Amino acid sequence: MDHSQAVKIVGASGQISLGKKYAGQTVLIENIEEGVWVLKLAKVIPDNELWMHAEPKKTQIDEAISWATENPPEETDLESLSGRIS
Repeated sequence: MDHSQAVKIVGASGQISLGKKYAGQTVLIENIEEGVWVLKLAKVIPDNELWMHAEPKKTQIDEAISWATENPPEETDLESLSGRIS
């Protein structure tokens, strides 16, 4: 882990540049105390997608992906399928 320090100036608009390396990324800002912040890179999950990351759906989705990986799609023989339906 790289521990480094840098001196930055807060601009007139209240912004600090972290550099192009972090451009467009989402960060979590934790205000520890007055004048002390911890910034962490973060991934945000929209509320309407949280169900996919909670049990039991997460396990079901993981199992479905695993099954699909082990069972690649194949062309359906429609005549054979038609005979099984009748």
